[in-house]
Amino acid sequence: VSPDLSRGNQTSITEFILLGFRTFPELEILLFLVFLVIYITTMAGNILIMMLVVTDQHLHTPMYIFLGNLSCLETCYISTILPSMLAGFLNEDRKISVTGCFLQLYFFGSLVATECLLLSVMSYDRYIAICHPMHYAARMGARACLRLASSSWVGGFLANSITTLSLLTFCGSNSIDHFFCDLIPLVKLSCNDPQLMEMLAFTLSPIFLLVPFLLTVMSYLSIITTILKIPSTTGRQKAFSTCSSHLIVVSIYYGTLLIVYMFPTAHTLIHVKKVLTIIYTVLTPLVNPLIYSLRNKEVKEALRKAFWKFMIGHC
Repeated sequence: VSPDLSRGNQTSITEFILLGFRTFPELEILLFLVFLVIYITTMAGNILIMMLVVTDQHLHTPMYIFLGNLSCLETCYISTILPSMLAGFLNEDRKISVTGCFLQLYFFGSLVATECLLLSVMSYDRYIAICHPMHYAARMGARACLRLASSSWVGGFLANSITTLSLLTFCGSNSIDHFFCDLIPLVKLSCNDPQLMEMLAFTLSPIFLLVPFLLTVMSYLSIITTILKIPSTTGRQKAFSTCSSHLIVVSIYYGTLLIVYMFPTAHTLIHVKKVLTIIYTVLTPLVNPLIYSLRNKEVKEALRKAFWKFMIGHC
């Protein structure tokens, strides 16, 4: 498809070319190995947590049900991007069909929105547990837990339908200067007014990114304030360490998301935004199992029991 066609003339684009990291061809094999290890580790960690939450009766509580949902989400999330990204490192022909591109855009965007909502739900759960423990059983029963988790998934997928459906036709170039089909690069190829489309993206971003982020931060700040009032120094340090690590990971995740989606993309910032995108698409799913789950005493105990059960069964 000729890149110099006027934007007003709709063209029958049947596939896109993902440019990815072509500006660093000498690093492609190294990047492939690094991302392959990250993908395998992320999948193994999150699948392990899901199995523990499902099989261990002691983990059938709201907090671990939410963590199981987060692990399931991270597994789907990273699988929408990394397999095609890894294939791109080994294949010179980095083409993706329009249908495949739309599916990747829709599922990735939906899972991002779902994660934002789920992280805010998880912070609310911890807020009730720590700041209002007497009301926890009443507010976070099985029905409320299921409702909050399912609302995060449904809300995330419905929210992304608005932006995905607005990108139905494309004009001009079929080259996407990214390593996957993301919203902002596709907006630039849309037949619709690019300024209008970017404005739509920047309008929806605060609703599904900034609002959940502020709610999450407010919850954790209230939690930290309550923790500081704990008389036991050991208990205070342990609780503060856990919550502060959660807050740091959440801040990095949301911070990179907000920079990528809420600030206009100048040509000089394209490569910077690619690096920031790697943080929330690849590194966050890698560290979330460690930060949220594998450090917990109950998860460690469930893992120990599962290990010994496995060993005894194979002796």
